[in-house]
Amino acid sequence: MSNVVRLFKDPPSSPEEPPGVAAADLPPAQEAPPERLWVRCSRAVRTAATHERTRTAGRAAVRHGMYVVGGTRIVTRRAWEGRTAARYERLLRAAEAAGQLDLAQEWEERGQRFREARHRRRMDLLTAPVKLAKSAAAGLGLTVGGLLLLGIVLAVANRNIADLAAPTMALITLIRWAVFVASVVWGPLVTFGPFALLLALWGVGRHQQAAPQWTLPDRGQDAGAPITPSVVVTALRDLGIAPLRNAIKEMGDAGAAMLSPIRIAGCGVEVDVTLPSGVSTNEVQNRRKKLAENLTRHEHEVFITIPEAARTVRLWIADSGALDEPIGPSPLVTDETLTANYKTGRAPWGQDLRGDAALISLYQRHVLITGLSNQGKTAALRALALWLALDRTVEFWLGDLKGVGDWAMFEGLATVLIQGPTDEHVIQVTEMVEDGVKEMNRRLQAPPGTEFPPLIIIVDEAQVAFMCPATDEDRRPYGGSKATSRYFMAVRKIHNQGRAVNVILWEGTQDPTDQNLPKLVREGAHTRASLVVGTESQSRMALGDKAVNGGAAPHLLRQGLDKGTLVVASDGIQIPAGQASITVRTHYIDTDEAAEVAERAKALRDGVTILHTIDSGDEDRDPLADIAGVIGDAPRVLTQDVLKRLATLNEDAYGGWSFIDLKRVLDGTGAEPYKSDGRMVVARDRVHRALANRPDDDSASTSA
Repeated sequence: MSNVVRLFKDPPSSPEEPPGVAAADLPPAQEAPPERLWVRCSRAVRTAATHERTRTAGRAAVRHGMYVVGGTRIVTRRAWEGRTAARYERLLRAAEAAGQLDLAQEWEERGQRFREARHRRRMDLLTAPVKLAKSAAAGLGLTVGGLLLLGIVLAVANRNIADLAAPTMALITLIRWAVFVASVVWGPLVTFGPFALLLALWGVGRHQQAAPQWTLPDRGQDAGAPITPSVVVTALRDLGIAPLRNAIKEMGDAGAAMLSPIRIAGCGVEVDVTLPSGVSTNEVQNRRKKLAENLTRHEHEVFITIPEAARTVRLWIADSGALDEPIGPSPLVTDETLTANYKTGRAPWGQDLRGDAALISLYQRHVLITGLSNQGKTAALRALALWLALDRTVEFWLGDLKGVGDWAMFEGLATVLIQGPTDEHVIQVTEMVEDGVKEMNRRLQAPPGTEFPPLIIIVDEAQVAFMCPATDEDRRPYGGSKATSRYFMAVRKIHNQGRAVNVILWEGTQDPTDQNLPKLVREGAHTRASLVVGTESQSRMALGDKAVNGGAAPHLLRQGLDKGTLVVASDGIQIPAGQASITVRTHYIDTDEAAEVAERAKALRDGVTILHTIDSGDEDRDPLADIAGVIGDAPRVLTQDVLKRLATLNEDAYGGWSFIDLKRVLDGTGAEPYKSDGRMVVARDRVHRALANRPDDDSASTSA
């Protein structure tokens, strides 16, 4: 039989060990390791040392100790400055650092007068012992003589010769008591005097907060506190810029000379800070978040710009929470009598940070609005177009390359309205912009002095056009950022010369890069605005280096929380003197409200028919019949071939036609161009069906 090994679990030990079992027989696992006591002790010490109460007590001890050290330093410096010309030299350096030469000269003169007075006092000390001895002898003689005279008077009055020495003995007794009192007080004074001195030094240090910042108690309850000069100077001092901190410490007025008067500016305050020598403005700009925290504000509640004055930064500090409040509806929605004037009017776009209305002129200014997706770009661009639509002389050509209905209210208001995200829509938008170039050239060649109505060409989501890979039959790309790109070149031509004849281009694009927003295109816009973007480099693409160097920072806006907030660089909007940009909180007009405004614009245009006539000399043409004729027996013909055949048929009538004109004639007839094998074509059967089904009174048309 095989051996069987059985394992049994030891029963739990009882309070009393059974007889015959020695302590040495216990299992080794029950013996406490000798190092466990040290582990528990070290853990306890570590817990006690890192406990919050211990840290709080340690900070308090260091803080109050540094109050004494700091108070001693402050009192010593005051005493030294009171006896020397150090104060005048410090104020002189501060005035020179601030560029205040007149004040520096004044301090230099006062310091010189102090030195001259001190020299006279020192020279007087040379003759002081002789004068002191003479004064002491004269004083002693007068005192003795006076006491003797007083004693004579008392002796005569009392008829007692003993009263002759009474005044002298009284003086001696007074001196004896004074010595006695001094001897009694001297012991406690020597004992408690140092403690009183330490208490006084502690009080000075506590009043001046002369302790490291990390030891000071939390001041979270001061969030949103009013902005005062001392608050601003303290915030600047604690930015971590050593030259700035040292300059503030050396200033006799504790840095107040750096600040202009604090002005109320809308929902916040504004102050200019003249930085001392050795401190650059970008050092302060790069510490915006820390400065905001020092001012007990959030980062988005502090804006730093660079005015015209040298070594100066302008701080705008919002009231706590003010920027999270809505700004109210647009005047376009609340005022049904509002009209627009393209040449002299200004669009009510929103409010600036000061709470003033932000009005912008659109006269002969190309517009570019950029930003991340879903931050209000289309709404901001559409608000400008809705205001301008209230001027009945303005014509719109509009391409929406998103195609979700954001611009649907312009149906019947815009002469051209293209909506959709596909390559086919990009081709149509490109040809629309190219038609704008043709219209621009026609106007440029008109007789001098000819006035032209404004033509506003709007392309929303323009990045889709720049990134489009489609090519035409000549292998020329529609998108791209090179000279071969049809869309890019059309935009550049309008930017170069369009404004002179009121052919204006507005573009909206997402997340700008060099690929979807080429440098030459973005620099061709007169009004550049940006919502929140991801990086500083994108801010520079959107607004330009000058605006960003001057303090524009759309990359510091809060994504999602600052929807509709734009940083604008334009000469069409009032910007505070010395600044390169302005931050605007735009009014939000939703789709339903936009439709109501568009209906008012259409009502203003009632009775005004915008015709796009085809100049055919004395001959009236029927475009639909001509299209059917040039198609012939072919089942379908490329749109480009249709245009060429029409031009051959009648150069005067159809020589200037583009795809937009062809599409405008065929829209709504059932014979619209469509894509076949990746090319836009027109079908013969559809055109003939449209001819057969149209009303008799529409058999010929001179309008497209």
